Amino acid sequence: MPDPSALPPTESTPNYEALLRFLIEPFLEQPATLSVDCEYMPTSNRVWLRVAFEESDRGRVFGRGGRNIQAIRTVLRIASQSVQQIAHLDVYGLPTEDAPRAAAPRSSRPTPPVRPRSRSAQDES
Repeated sequence: MPDPSALPPTESTPNYEALLRFLIEPFLEQPATLSVDCEYMPTSNRVWLRVAFEESDRGRVFGRGGRNIQAIRTVLRIASQSVQQIAHLDVYGLPTEDAPRAAAPRSSRPTPPVRPRSRSAQDES
């Protein structure tokens, strides 16, 4: 018996791979690096979508404040709801050659201590 997650989608199921490629490729400098994987879970009516692209394109795909990726997830949610499915999107990055191997700390400076407010400021509030 074939693996249930590898079963092809039905005619009414959206082509999630093509949809993701259509939505993400315009943000990429090298669209050929985009990798899309779809896993269908028919027992729970879920679709697990995984995308990977170069780490250098991450900022453009996510957008300012995550607006782009949120819009992509919204489109996926609406497309999946139209056929009574639940779509979940995971985003992975492909490491670039010039990218550092380990994550660098955000700041080398320690955060300043919080100073208590003076009594006069506390009395006024």
